[in-house]
Amino acid sequence: MRATHEHEWEAAPGLPSALPPGERIVWQGAPDWRSLAVHAFHVRKVALYFGLMLAIQTLNLLDTDGRIDWKPLWIAASLYLLALALLAGTAWMSARSTLYTLTNKRVVMRIGIVLTLTFNLPFKRIAGAALKPYAHGKGDIALALYPEDRIGWAHLWPHQRAWHVTHPQPTLRCLHDGAQVGEQLLQLWRAAGSGDQLRTNEVTHDMQTPQGLLA
Repeated sequence: MRATHEHEWEAAPGLPSALPPGERIVWQGAPDWRSLAVHAFHVRKVALYFGLMLAIQTLNLLDTDGRIDWKPLWIAASLYLLALALLAGTAWMSARSTLYTLTNKRVVMRIGIVLTLTFNLPFKRIAGAALKPYAHGKGDIALALYPEDRIGWAHLWPHQRAWHVTHPQPTLRCLHDGAQVGEQLLQLWRAAGSGDQLRTNEVTHDMQTPQGLLA
């Protein structure tokens, strides 16, 4: 009996097929799930909102003698904690099922918790890139593709830039060494012959995604 794993259909981890001659893997990585929980699933903001709701509920339950019925508060707090646990768990599963790959010719994004999708983004179809740094060296790398190339927003979530629904922007989320990976991407991009375009767009955060790149 041979061992199996959830991505055993892959020719190599994170890749839908064997690399062609002349192409090699340069870097592979995945999101940090804690950072993903904070920045993609907004666990902190939701926790603050729940805390505010509990405070308001506490004030409303106070009677004129300063006594309070704790039962509704315990029920509400339990539901809030369950919701936060579900958000954190989804972030963990999302990070665990994600693998980003840089080769010397393209960016490959394997994403999806239930339905696994793999996006191949050739460097020559990438029009720009931008780094959004977070604390402790983590960061997002957003990839700008040409206007004629599209990927659906729902297909990318949560691996897309926030608030860009009309033109979804594929993003390598919450990388442990965002700046280093960004520099590596820049060098690979230049080597692929897109160096001038990348240099003029490397500080932008605009990107679209391609229908033809879904593997």
